[in-house]
Amino acid sequence: MPIPLASGVKVAQADGAITVNGPKGTLSWTLPEPITVREENSTLFVERPSDIKAHKALHGLTRSLVANMVEGVTTGFTRVLTLHGIGYRAQVQGDRLVLNLGFSHEVAVVPPQGVTFAVETSSPNVDNQYRTARITIAGIDKELVGQVTAKIRALKKPEPYKGKGIRFEGEVVRRKAGKAGKAGKGKK
Repeated sequence: MPIPLASGVKVAQADGAITVNGPKGTLSWTLPEPITVREENSTLFVERPSDIKAHKALHGLTRSLVANMVEGVTTGFTRVLTLHGIGYRAQVQGDRLVLNLGFSHEVAVVPPQGVTFAVETSSPNVDNQYRTARITIAGIDKELVGQVTAKIRALKKPEPYKGKGIRFEGEVVRRKAGKAGKAGKGKK
């Protein structure tokens, strides 16, 4: 599948590495040995030397990663986390993300270069119990954005009894019933 290049995107190859430069920044990656990338009429073509299984696998991997590089330097990538729980808060201080997650201390997350944080807090829910916060992680490198998102979620995964924790936006947490207790049992 060819990869179309948007206007303003330049691709350079040198010493087995490909560099993609666009309006949002520059990304580079070392190509695997038998795979080549050819540019023709503002379209990239990823080619393999033969149809053996290893070359097919590298071909698909290379095509996917180069397409992600092109998309990253033109539009960028974002992942959204939602914070659920009474007293759980998130705020951006400088470039750091500071989270209150029910621990005895605040947790500060320092982003790697090329990743930015934004926090949006909603109004309290119907019962006026807690606010939910949306944490947006953005950057041009899809792998790096996903890795930072997963590390933040791992700080407080959603638990199945009350649903408190950090979730991916749209994630459904399967809830469990709590203990049945002694209600309904007759005393003797």
